[in-house]
Amino acid sequence: MCLNTGYPCNCLSDGNPCEPCRMTAKDRETEEAHLSNNINAQSRAGSTCEPDLNVSSIEVARERGRNWGWMLSGIICVNILILGCALVSGSAYNNVNISSVHMQIFLIILLLLTTIWMGYYVIYTARKEDAIFYKDAHAGPVWLRAGLVLFGLLSIIMDIFKIASYVGYLHCDSAVKVAFPVIQLIFVIMQTYFLWIHAKDCVQLQRNITRCGLMLTLSTNLVVWMTMVTEESLHQTTVPEPPSNSSYKHTRKLYITRASYGDDKCKCSHTSCSIFKEAYYYLYPFNIEYSLFASAMAYVMWKNVGRLTEEHGHHIKFRIKGVYLGPVAGILLVIAGLATFIVYEMEMKNDDIDDDQRDRAVMMHFVMNIVIVTLMSISTVIGCAVYRVDHREHVSDKNPTRSLDVGLLVGASLGQFIISYFSIVAMAATGAKGYLNKLNLAWSVLMVIQLALQNFFIIEGLHREPYHEVHPVTVVANPYVLQPGKELSILEGPDADTKSIPVPPAHGLHGHAAEHKPKLLWKRRVLKEVCSFLVMGNIILWIMPAFGARPQFDHDTETQFFKFNMWAAVVNIGLPFGIFYRMHSVASLFEVFVTS
Repeated sequence: MCLNTGYPCNCLSDGNPCEPCRMTAKDRETEEAHLSNNINAQSRAGSTCEPDLNVSSIEVARERGRNWGWMLSGIICVNILILGCALVSGSAYNNVNISSVHMQIFLIILLLLTTIWMGYYVIYTARKEDAIFYKDAHAGPVWLRAGLVLFGLLSIIMDIFKIASYVGYLHCDSAVKVAFPVIQLIFVIMQTYFLWIHAKDCVQLQRNITRCGLMLTLSTNLVVWMTMVTEESLHQTTVPEPPSNSSYKHTRKLYITRASYGDDKCKCSHTSCSIFKEAYYYLYPFNIEYSLFASAMAYVMWKNVGRLTEEHGHHIKFRIKGVYLGPVAGILLVIAGLATFIVYEMEMKNDDIDDDQRDRAVMMHFVMNIVIVTLMSISTVIGCAVYRVDHREHVSDKNPTRSLDVGLLVGASLGQFIISYFSIVAMAATGAKGYLNKLNLAWSVLMVIQLALQNFFIIEGLHREPYHEVHPVTVVANPYVLQPGKELSILEGPDADTKSIPVPPAHGLHGHAAEHKPKLLWKRRVLKEVCSFLVMGNIILWIMPAFGARPQFDHDTETQFFKFNMWAAVVNIGLPFGIFYRMHSVASLFEVFVTS
């Protein structure tokens, strides 16, 4: 027991280690193998701890570089967003010496820098062999990229209409107004290609440059989004100064003239300017959604920079077979909503409309929205009830795509929550007198309920493991394994070799699978019906406010209670998030549908 003494042990130098030294060496080897995650444990058993120190130092350096890159890219994003917000806010008012031309020059610089970086990234990854070795299977699903392409195409059409319209004013207005849609068109084409090809990348080379480039992409799309939202908000809430009793239509006409060119002194050189103005106005919502989709995908790519993942996505096919009630009811709901929305907009544009006709149009819009949110709430309750009897496991792994989906869902819903609660307070404080106030109060309360239920349903669905198909027919019964008891007597006959047939559904393990299969199909079908109906409901609730429905200003109780400036600020801040919430809910419900 030489190690128990105060003297040094010479047994190792003599070549004959004593028992305590042998045990100590074995413990040290076991600890080293454990610290290195059992990789090459036997080959490193007699080595010293220097390799572990080297690996640790490499990891520390990598962590410092990652933190530095995150911090630098975050600083770039915050500065661009704050500067863009200041310029957008300044250019929104006529009494501020920041014109739309100054704002467009700033956007042109951002769009050019972002386009150049994306081009560099695409060329670099194409020339560098194995530049992208890891990919996140959950990032950039095909339906999200397909939506990006669709909104991108409509944004390109919007830019073409803008170019055709602005060319008629080159003789008396700034050429920047023509250059901006041209640059934006090139940017949209480049970004759509970039995100379609590289949305799943987990970049391992030039990480800090990639992080900064992705944050530049994110902030550029958000500044474009803020610009479009501000123009759209002014479009709906600008009040003409001279006539105090101007209608909603007058406000819209005033905006179309003022927002694009500032005054009527500059006359268009061709006769199609007004047609192109009206056309690209109705394409604004698609460009707004395109910017948000691109921002979300750029953020996921930023989170995946430097990520080492071996994840493999579930290859689940989109099949709508056996699902009928949800899609049919949803399509009927969309048709009814579009019909009432068109009638409502036509009545609001009518110059000869009186107060009674206007109130009837607003009442029809309120009733239609109440029906939509009520049916959606009922279907969501049914889906939540199915979750209570659904025993699928919850997803435990961390994934930036899922985390972003949940964060955007909850954050965007706050906009509609704010508008609804402000309306509830105004209606309750004024006593909800009159049928329009009562309908408005009912709509606001039901909207709060529907948002809460839908958020719970989607978040729960995103965190459930996808269903796995069971194919009992493909498994051939082995009588030696499956029937160890009384069934072995079958094998003693002369036809024992011909008994390797599938076990009947009423017996054995396959009988057990067939017994549970109807319940599985029942749950899946109900969830798919609910998801498909909610998808269509969210689409019609996106269409109406995105294309001009503003009952918040057509019905003036909130305006009188909160005063116009405060109520306009609440609506202009909350409504863009509410519109994005509906489109984001469609994408999330699509994913829940596929995994159900």
